[in-house]
Amino acid sequence: MTSSLDSLPKIGAPATRALTAAGYTTLRQLAGVPRAELARLHGMGPKALDVIEAALDEHDLRLS
Repeated sequence: MTSSLDSLPKIGAPATRALTAAGYTTLRQLAGVPRAELARLHGMGPKALDVIEAALDEHDLRLS
């Protein structure tokens, strides 16, 4: 499965709301963002972070 850089990957609703509230609406915007910064968002759990990292990896991108 290839994720789109123009949308967020399929993660839980609380994590999606947390990202949107923080201004992240696309996978592309998450490239280079520190994992610790995302982990501090209310609603963002380890499973959602793993999904995000896997989606970024499909495009040879990473969190920092």
